Amino acid sequence: MEPFNGIREPDRRVMVVTGHYGGGKTEFCVSLAMRLAARGCGPYKRLALVDLDIANTYFRSRERKAELERAGVAVYGNAYEHEITAELPALGANIRAPLEDADCRVIVDVGGNDSGAVVLNQFGKYFAPEEALFLIVVNANRPETRDLAGALEHLRAIEAKTRRNIDGVINNCHLLLETDAACVSKGHALCEALCAETGKFLWCDTYPMGIVPESEVAGKFEYLLPLGMYMRPSWIDK
Repeated sequence: MEPFNGIREPDRRVMVVTGHYGGGKTEFCVSLAMRLAARGCGPYKRLALVDLDIANTYFRSRERKAELERAGVAVYGNAYEHEITAELPALGANIRAPLEDADCRVIVDVGGNDSGAVVLNQFGKYFAPEEALFLIVVNANRPETRDLAGALEHLRAIEAKTRRNIDGVINNCHLLLETDAACVSKGHALCEALCAETGKFLWCDTYPMGIVPESEVAGKFEYLLPLGMYMRPSWIDK
């Protein structure tokens, strides 16, 4: 499988992204969607991001709907059209449309932890193993996933609640504005250990653009996705 822009070419139409609260899965989903939109949809005619996170009221991919749609990414999720109601835990019926569209590549942003991932069970028929790739985002600087035991417990809890096997692992180790190349390497080591323990594969490593210079990570990892920091509100830096 040849890499494009440093990351793996998705080999299934649907990519389901799970992970711990605060692990960075939504930033990953939005950055991946923007990357795919910039290079074209490959064998597909359309690209969509489905926001299934009804458990967390912060950092939801649908908050970047306007920006994503300008880039050519259709966004599905909230049952309401107005952002003032976006915190209400209601999913729109139209989220099934991209999942049923064989010409649409879909990224699914799932709610955090095993409790947030339970919503996947409502849409099980769309996530057959040959159709959907299940990924888990791991941040080695989150207390709950800072070591192999914690990451393994988290992965297994999601698999148990969703009755789906995780296929691949995403290293998204960061310390916000203090992230450096050593931080990325730390996460890489943990994710490799997790993959060795479970038989999963490391789908890619990530780094925040504008914080970690590309020159410090380029060539050190097989597949590397730069994150656009789309989900970071400016008030966090104040």
